Amino acid sequence: MLDKKNITGLILAGGRGSRMGNVDKGLQPFDGEPMVSRVIQRLSPQVGKLIINANQNLESYENFCVPVWPDDLSGFAGPLAGLQTGMQHCETPYLVTAPCDSPFLPEDLVASLSSALAAEGADLAVAVTGAGTTRQPHPVFCLMKTSLLPQLNSYLASGKRRIDGWYAALKVAEVTFKDEAAFRNINTLEELHQFEEK
Repeated sequence: MLDKKNITGLILAGGRGSRMGNVDKGLQPFDGEPMVSRVIQRLSPQVGKLIINANQNLESYENFCVPVWPDDLSGFAGPLAGLQTGMQHCETPYLVTAPCDSPFLPEDLVASLSSALAAEGADLAVAVTGAGTTRQPHPVFCLMKTSLLPQLNSYLASGKRRIDGWYAALKVAEVTFKDEAAFRNINTLEELHQFEEK
């Protein structure tokens, strides 16, 4: 397993929040605090450093005392653009990503991904839930070598934006997690209220 001091956590908060009425999802109240705060609490103990990728409300995100960087690519280009930004500002050899709208992420996410990446000599490790026909990869929950940045730059320069399309060319370790609910992401205001603790 990798030493956590060599891993930076990147919280992806750069989307438009279109399915939530074009609000900034990470800043929406969830159990009395911004949803991104829950992600910070879950991810921070698992990594050496944290950074946030956001494209709006930067000052609000900076209030969490974490470095905040917007996409270099314009036009809300998706999670790969955020990943590119994270790699560019990452000072450790490894980067792990999690979205700002997943407040239940596993407390052993980084340990499990890093163990598989090291054991398989992989470039990238990605979380998967289910099996067979219910198997579901979760590409925004992944750990990668930051040395992949030139390859990512080339992929994005070609106009492609699919995160699973990018890592299809890499050596990938898939890590199965039993708790599917841990990877639940909250996309609508209805889901936000539904999953709050009663």
